[in-house]
Amino acid sequence: MVKDFRFGIGVRSVKSAQRLRETVRRFEDLGFDVLHVPDHLGRFGVPAPFPTMVAAAEAAKTMRVGTFVINAAFYKPALLARDAVAVDVLSEGRLDLGLGTGYVREEFEAAEMPYPSAGERVDHLRHTTQYLKQTAPTIPILIAGNGDRVLRIAAQHADIIGLTGGGVPEYPGHDPLAERIEFVRAAAGERFADLELNIAITGVPTDSSGIPDLALTRGYAPDATEEQLLALPTVLTGTPRDIADTLRARRDDYGITYFTVQDYHAEYFAKVIEELR
Repeated sequence: MVKDFRFGIGVRSVKSAQRLRETVRRFEDLGFDVLHVPDHLGRFGVPAPFPTMVAAAEAAKTMRVGTFVINAAFYKPALLARDAVAVDVLSEGRLDLGLGTGYVREEFEAAEMPYPSAGERVDHLRHTTQYLKQTAPTIPILIAGNGDRVLRIAAQHADIIGLTGGGVPEYPGHDPLAERIEFVRAAAGERFADLELNIAITGVPTDSSGIPDLALTRGYAPDATEEQLLALPTVLTGTPRDIADTLRARRDDYGITYFTVQDYHAEYFAKVIEELR
């Protein structure tokens, strides 16, 4: 059965309660289904995720709220579960909890916390995920990542898989995204059919040129050529109708139905949503 599309949008800063309410209502009116809040420390203007989600849920009528993604290494599982359950209650069951390992050393330093090894951070993510599934089983969990160990945890325990696009192809015909999805399929087994596949879009046109700003994308692939960046599955080009056709193809080819864009993509991407609904 073909799954319906869902669309998420990130919010990068909160200037005031009134501005947040206005932003949430505008995004909801534009057709977005989920407001995503990041979890970063030491970056000016980045909001604290849990109070921001509560305020956003109060402003929205039906829009869900979620983290994209919580730095699990910052939290003891019991404390994270307490806060997540509170947000879920206060949002009337509209929380999608996104989890990641945490990867920015400077943020651990700002928090005056030791920076665990990659393996330790992945182990903590697994422990946290299992704890949450036991103590708050009704809250959908998204796990985002690209490595084998993180995707295996996601495949076995999460409800939503956050894909990064798989990286730049290494040779003609190479499809890193397809490889990552096949890895998830194998690791998930029978539960794969129930998983929702998400991808975070980093490049979307914002004007009639149909050409996306690649600044954010380039940060993830600094050595790639512009041609390579434009070919990535995390980058969308063309008219809203062109992009709608691209997303239908992503659903048909990869099974991806949940797309997350950045707040400055909102107006242009809303035209894509109109084409798909």
